[in-house]
Amino acid sequence: MVQFDEKLYFYLLGLIPVLVLLFLLLQVWKKSKQREFADTKLLKRLAPEKSSFKSTLKLIFLLLGITFLTLGLVNPKIGTKLETVKREGVDIVFAVDVSKSMLAEDIAPNRIEKSKRLVSEIINQLASDRIGIIAYAGQAYPQLPITTDYGAAKMFLQSMNTDMLSSQGTAINSAIELATTFYDDAEQTNRVLFIISDGEDHSEGTTIDAVEKATENGIRIFTIGVGKPKGAPIPIKRRGVVESLKKNAQGEVVITKLNEAVLDAIAQEGNGQYINGSNTEEAVEFIKEELNQMDKKEFEAKQFAEYKDQFQWFLGIGLLFLFLDIFLLDRKTKWLKKLNLFNEHDDE
Repeated sequence: MVQFDEKLYFYLLGLIPVLVLLFLLLQVWKKSKQREFADTKLLKRLAPEKSSFKSTLKLIFLLLGITFLTLGLVNPKIGTKLETVKREGVDIVFAVDVSKSMLAEDIAPNRIEKSKRLVSEIINQLASDRIGIIAYAGQAYPQLPITTDYGAAKMFLQSMNTDMLSSQGTAINSAIELATTFYDDAEQTNRVLFIISDGEDHSEGTTIDAVEKATENGIRIFTIGVGKPKGAPIPIKRRGVVESLKKNAQGEVVITKLNEAVLDAIAQEGNGQYINGSNTEEAVEFIKEELNQMDKKEFEAKQFAEYKDQFQWFLGIGLLFLFLDIFLLDRKTKWLKKLNLFNEHDDE
């Protein structure tokens, strides 16, 4: 298992394409000036020891030096031991609505991105709870099973979008039914399901039945509303540019609205509470307080320990390449010249 201390330094790698571009431009400029001064054969006679390969080799050494020094500054750490630790927490499943209505931009930047930010901020407030993620539209799909790996959870969360499920519509009952299969600890007394949605539900007749079954399994359901009651159209974009707005069969622009009544009814039936997600900070703080009030169950989890710094290796290799770049001369190396590996012998 690898960790990085200072990920910000990865931006230094952006110097590499800049240096390559400058090098290519410099070579083009040099060739142009040389042709103005003399032809190729005369230049070789005037500077017989000039290597045509060394400048490229020096650039490679410089780029390798920058790369390894950057990795050294980032300070990668390797977990050398896997140990079992005792943790206390609750089991939490996030069911995120990824139907097309979540593209509406009545809440910035749009509903789906707002939902992902809400879940990410909630995860940031957790200490040792186990979490799982479900994506749902016309059907539900398990995105991440119950885990304590918050890093993996955020990675899967960011990959979620409204094109990931072919079955469109919004079936909240499917998400609830799938969530009941996520909780794999029979002794866990606190099981929480957060449904993040705009409240559109095409399965209203069976949703409450699914909620009742979930509560029988000890699951508390909280709903988080994303969007505005006045609604907004659903933009159809191509390469980030709005081409049109979604229309119904009659050719009218579809206006999708936040249905707080549906979400509130689900939360009430599920022994939870409805939360308006417009204000991220307030919503996350409320959820944090609710989770802190719940009894925590002790469980075992495996995690890497005894992380050891590895920066010294990368710094050493990086400095070595920089020294090679500094001391490597542009003139031909005698023993390489004899081997003629790069076809640098003078023309007769």
